[in-house]
Amino acid sequence: MNVDDDGPLLDALSGGVGGPAALGPLLATVLDALETGATRRGGPLPPGHPADLAARTADTFTAAHGPDALARLTELLAHGAADPADPYCAAHLHCPPLAVATAADLAVSALNPSQDSWDQAPAATALERALLAELATLVGYDPARAAGVLTSGGTESNLMGLMLARDQRLDGIVELDGLLGLPAGTRPRILASRAAHFSVQRAAALLGLGERAVVPVDVDRDLRMDPAALERALAEAVWAGDTPVAVVATAGTTDTGAVDPLPAAADLAARYGAWLHVDAAYGGGALLSERLAPLLAGIERADSVALDWHKLGWQPAAAGVFLVRRAETYVSLARRAAYLNPADDEQAGYPSLLGLSLRTTRRPDAFKLAVTLRTLGRAGLGRLVDACHDLALAAADAVRAEPDLELHAEPVLTALLFRYRPADARDEAAVDRVNAGLRRELLRAGRAVVGRTELPGEGPGRVRLKLTLLNPHTTPEEVAGLLGEVARAGREAWVAGR
Repeated sequence: MNVDDDGPLLDALSGGVGGPAALGPLLATVLDALETGATRRGGPLPPGHPADLAARTADTFTAAHGPDALARLTELLAHGAADPADPYCAAHLHCPPLAVATAADLAVSALNPSQDSWDQAPAATALERALLAELATLVGYDPARAAGVLTSGGTESNLMGLMLARDQRLDGIVELDGLLGLPAGTRPRILASRAAHFSVQRAAALLGLGERAVVPVDVDRDLRMDPAALERALAEAVWAGDTPVAVVATAGTTDTGAVDPLPAAADLAARYGAWLHVDAAYGGGALLSERLAPLLAGIERADSVALDWHKLGWQPAAAGVFLVRRAETYVSLARRAAYLNPADDEQAGYPSLLGLSLRTTRRPDAFKLAVTLRTLGRAGLGRLVDACHDLALAAADAVRAEPDLELHAEPVLTALLFRYRPADARDEAAVDRVNAGLRRELLRAGRAVVGRTELPGEGPGRVRLKLTLLNPHTTPEEVAGLLGEVARAGREAWVAGR
């Protein structure tokens, strides 16, 4: 056994009867180091250039040894974090996790179940099934007919949805030929808006369909899919002899939180025999809110849905969910491995989740979500969603109150786009450069973490800054202060560049 001079066991295990006693002092060390690191940081992220932080990290990693390693490296992690709990850290769909969810996740880490077989995770297997039935009901599915699994996030869920769409829609086409792997006249097409997540193209590539199989559908100024454009794209695909495999509708785009017209997408997908997948990785949190849930009307008609509770659900990553409306459409993922889910075990009442996931070893991420739901309830989580929505509305008002800031559109969920643009600006390329640069200056100074994106289209004038407000404890005054920092940085950059 590896024992330090003072006596503690350094290679103790976290499970078993003695595990909690071994974890106790280590947890105290971690909590102290987290507080020390955050205090040293003193803001949303550490100031300095990335190379400076990398050098300090390498030095600490090299110097940390033995019983001090946990404290030193945890303090380094906290000091060098971009902390989403800080009001001035508001760039991404990167939420501050609830303490109760984090505590629940610790229990999972200590026990280390794996959900590829029942005999590695007896209670966790049953709990995931119970949780998924509840989430299916939340989406509007019949839980007795639906199926699903916890995933690593929207990228994995989107891949699974399009994999099942491919297998359902192209069933019977077995001769492979040509670049797309299909006979001429049966080229698969996946239709998604120009604002859809990049993982749609990535999924098409991984599935052997090719990124060119994804047909971009035009959006309106709010980045919502245009139903007329979707109808034209479907009709053109059929006229060309192609096969519409899937329509991907987004419920909560990454940049603006826009929700595509789900009823229209469902109607058109049904008319053309395409699978409807709804990427609600961001917007699925609206289902928790009585105020915002109507935005997702029609989601219950989707063949598959992606949800991410590590966004508007305040869970430690990962907490993705993939659901299908009809369990029988899951058939192509079914797998049998004699050492994990032999048929006679299942016949004897020992269930397996192996055939529901793309992964084999898989931690029970359902547990933290189950604990959170039972602790706060849908209503309690809904109040957090509403608080963040209120914050986004207040942020839009604060943008309008700053003469040199320009709001792109009213918030739908909790994100908004804007930019620094003084009244005398004439050169859109210069405006783009200033917005991109001011964001980096805020990062370098450790003052704020603000997002950056570009609107669809061509040419200058498309760069926008982004706030994604996922901290329900942030105040409108703090958001106004953050926007004031952006405006000041913009003025400094504008004057310096003239």
